[in-house]
Amino acid sequence: MASSGGGAGKNTAEFFRRRDGWRKHPMLGNQLRHATPGLGIALVAFGIYLVGEQVYNQMNAPSHSHHHVKAGEH
Repeated sequence: MASSGGGAGKNTAEFFRRRDGWRKHPMLGNQLRHATPGLGIALVAFGIYLVGEQVYNQMNAPSHSHHHVKAGEH
């Protein structure tokens, strides 16, 4: 009976090794980066554009202290 205990542990390890095989499947790895080349660079560039646009709009925003005259009034 002592020899069956060692064999059971080996079978259990093999059972879990086969059950965890899906974790090493190529589609579940780091494939998103390979599927979307340049996405990270594009997101960084878009973020820089958004920040630059905000800065530009704040620098060129009309001052609220000026009195705006309507088209019919002078």
